[in-house]
Amino acid sequence: MALTGRAGLLALAGALVVGLLLPSGLGVLLVTAAVVLLVALDVALAGPVRSLRFVRDGDTTVRLGEPATVRLTVDNPSGRRVRGRLRDAWPPSAGATEQRHPLDVPAGERRRVTTALRPTRRGDRSCDRVTVRALGPLGLAGRQGSHVVPWRVRVLPPFTSRRHLPSRLARLRELDGRTAVMIRGQGTEFDSLREYVAGDDVRSIDWRATARAADVMVRTWRPERDRRVLLLLDCGRTAAARVGDAPRLDAAMDAALLLAALASRAGDRVDLLAYDRQVRARVEGVTGAALLPALVAAMAPLEAALVEPDYAGMVRTVLSGASRRSLVVLLSALDAAPVEEGLLPVLAPVVHRHRLLLASVADPRVTAMAAGRGDAAAVYGAASAERARGERHRLAELLRRRGVEVVDSGPTTLAPDLADRYLDLKAAGRL
Repeated sequence: MALTGRAGLLALAGALVVGLLLPSGLGVLLVTAAVVLLVALDVALAGPVRSLRFVRDGDTTVRLGEPATVRLTVDNPSGRRVRGRLRDAWPPSAGATEQRHPLDVPAGERRRVTTALRPTRRGDRSCDRVTVRALGPLGLAGRQGSHVVPWRVRVLPPFTSRRHLPSRLARLRELDGRTAVMIRGQGTEFDSLREYVAGDDVRSIDWRATARAADVMVRTWRPERDRRVLLLLDCGRTAAARVGDAPRLDAAMDAALLLAALASRAGDRVDLLAYDRQVRARVEGVTGAALLPALVAAMAPLEAALVEPDYAGMVRTVLSGASRRSLVVLLSALDAAPVEEGLLPVLAPVVHRHRLLLASVADPRVTAMAAGRGDAAAVYGAASAERARGERHRLAELLRRRGVEVVDSGPTTLAPDLADRYLDLKAAGRL
């Protein structure tokens, strides 16, 4: 049974009126009896809530920050009208704009309630339960009951870096010899001959073909295809650190998606491995248009675990699954303790067999602090920031001396910077 504020007001008003006409003890007794009788009558006449039936439908996936809609159909098989309020409970991160809805379902009919969502966190967002409060005709009290009506909305990574894809694809077409820009490098393949145009590299002139033709002829080169790119997501404790408004892991995912889209269009095979102390997600053997949906679906439920990553186990997993030479892109933190104590001691076998590239998300607040000179506190903060930046530069140089490519950029620039480094490696034939 659920009482409303109207019942309390009725009891108070009755007590005031009767208290003026009758002795206090008798008046209170009469008012109490009258209110209890009315409340009992209201509860008895309220529609049943236990017999209600519910069916959900609507969106099951949505990109982070975009709207979603979940509908709830309420069926009343009883012989009495159900009138009151319905609460469709969702966690705060689901971004439900309105969880409480008015409800009026006549006997034998059904009504539909719609809940609008705009999730604020990536991952699976599940509803809790549906609670219905059916009021009696007087509105003094009613019946209340809860029903478990499961539904899950998977919130996918937003892939905000997709806006950088057209410009990188244009550069990829240049590398493929589809424009006048020529590239040469170890591992590139001869493509075709064409007439010389302004801007071509003179080293690409084919003198034998020129002697047989009326014009100067140049060779076009294209990067080797069918290389393997392994995206290795570090899901350990450092990935949980917030950089800006989101965890470091989210920025790493965004960069991985842009690189995957670019490498796939370049004709390379792209795989994904998410690891902390065990494999959290794996995507292998998916090509073409199915690649990005598979990667997004695998990344969506990932959360950083507050444990130290097992780099030795990570290396064993990479070596056991990659028999041919690959570009291994490790998206991890460039922090002293994890790199020096965990990564460097187990790095040699990977660098020997594969091309390793470490991509790290830098905190832009450190750069902002390094420019502070307003007061003594700002100067001390700037000194700390410079020390942190110097430590990152030292680690990056240490990794480069071990044969590791390093990309260290902020959350908004990591994706395009990583794509540019991939194109540089491809242009030089170093994949």
